Amino acid sequence: MMRAPSLAQFAAAALAMAAVVLASNILVQFPLNDWLTWGAITYPVAFLVSELVNRAHGPQQARRVAWVGFAVAVAASLVLAPLRIAIASGTAFLLSQWLDISVFDRLRHGTWWRAPLVATLLAAVLDTAVFWSIAFAGTSDPWITWALGDLGVKLGLGVALLLPFRLLIGRQLAPPHRAA
Repeated sequence: MMRAPSLAQFAAAALAMAAVVLASNILVQFPLNDWLTWGAITYPVAFLVSELVNRAHGPQQARRVAWVGFAVAVAASLVLAPLRIAIASGTAFLLSQWLDISVFDRLRHGTWWRAPLVATLLAAVLDTAVFWSIAFAGTSDPWITWALGDLGVKLGLGVALLLPFRLLIGRQLAPPHRAA
């Protein structure tokens, strides 16, 4: 049975989630080139946060962190980012986080890397499709190429973030010590 996080653990996770989403909502407005915005580099950390909470405390706690992080980030995004980006971000965030949390939970008992990898990759595809089509469709911005670049970075970072995931959950996977 999973134990609930302490108030400090929950607050840290929710704050991390909110900070990642808010930073991404602001950074998505700044293109690096015709293929990529800065937001693509920060957003995959949101999946890492929910997967760490999911691994340690279960899907219910991961959903709580996602809800709180979502509420804080969207409220701040409404002030710091255009309305269309805030709406696109909120919609894409909730749908992709729910997918990420559900897939991770279903695969949690397999090899340590399978749940975070599959959950992140599927959620990244959903997040990209929903966000970019709501935030930029109908504009003159090169949003399709930004979406493709964004997805490529999310997929690459999804793989790269397996190392910090493994390092941060390492103690959870270690066998318990037996008394002599």
